[in-house]
Amino acid sequence: FFTDAYDLFCISLVTKLLGRIYYTDLSKPDPGTLPPGVAAAVNGVAFCGTLTGQLFFGWLGDKMGRKSVYGMTWCSWSLLHRLRPLLRAHPQERHGHPLFFRFWLGFGIGGDYPLSATIMSEYANKKTRGAFIAAVFAMQGFGILAGGIVTLIISSAFRAGFHEPSYQDDRVASTGTEADFVWRIILMIGALPALLTYYWRMKMPETARYTALVAKNAKLAAADMSKVLQVELEDETEKMDEMVSRGANDFGLFSPQFARRHGLHQVGTATTWFLLDIAFYSHNLFQKDIFTSINWIPKARTMSALDEVFRISRAQTLIALCGTVPGIWFTVFLIDVVGRFAIQLMGFFMMTVFMLGLAVPYHHWTQPGNQIGFVMYAFTFFFANF
Repeated sequence: FFTDAYDLFCISLVTKLLGRIYYTDLSKPDPGTLPPGVAAAVNGVAFCGTLTGQLFFGWLGDKMGRKSVYGMTWCSWSLLHRLRPLLRAHPQERHGHPLFFRFWLGFGIGGDYPLSATIMSEYANKKTRGAFIAAVFAMQGFGILAGGIVTLIISSAFRAGFHEPSYQDDRVASTGTEADFVWRIILMIGALPALLTYYWRMKMPETARYTALVAKNAKLAAADMSKVLQVELEDETEKMDEMVSRGANDFGLFSPQFARRHGLHQVGTATTWFLLDIAFYSHNLFQKDIFTSINWIPKARTMSALDEVFRISRAQTLIALCGTVPGIWFTVFLIDVVGRFAIQLMGFFMMTVFMLGLAVPYHHWTQPGNQIGFVMYAFTFFFANF
């Protein structure tokens, strides 16, 4: 989840830079930006891959086992995507390559999401299951934070080595050739945590629930759990055989039996997740535009390309540090105390309050001296993650 979030959201840190590199018209008073259609495609194509990856790998995880498919998602998500920053396309091909590789990045991440949550839920006990699964999702906040910090470091290093003038002072020199390396390095650094996870993915035993209830091998399930828990479980094999023989729930996702037993839970959970993600992903991908419109970031013409990347990453890092990360860790510690339902009600209610507080008097907050009101923006991230 850490690497998934880094890879999905670091694109928002470099889209302004991509616009300067590929779409600047030196006859115009402002540096170039990605056309709306291109920006939407670059930001959104990974989520098209995520949707298809979730459906495909989720289904495959029930057929082949969580561990095997977990390795497959790594290959799709890591290896193909890492090739993209190495390619130097001709100008007329500049859209095809990033969109192709962003799709396959999303495809692999889409497999990671359900499998990571499923694996943790199948290992966790009832009393701490909420905290364990929330802790898995909490790494998403750290991934977003890491993307901002890495971009800060890379842009700071390049700014120190290459003293570029602002666009209004020197339109050509404001976006030097070194800027093309900055976005490539930021994307490629996401390979490091991905590579580190592969060893442990392959060493991880299959979950006991899959081995016992799907593969019907209670003895192997007991042996695997013995490794995980470091407790001898051989004496429990007979009980597990009983559980397998009497408790298999052999009905499909779209079966009448599932609809009767879990249909309302499925619809309710999926709907709230859908509504939350509209806010969560749009905020994370397009917050840089909010920063510009409320003058947290100066006008593009007053900065060099590296200055703009630095300022965007600094603002997003502060939001992640003050809102995203604390919000999700509050849930980790409170979910098994307060409960899932109460947290959802509180989170949605407070998100609504703060978003309306920003949106209704929006013009007021954009006036000089009033921008401090956009501190509420950090609270929307806090409660979205909560």
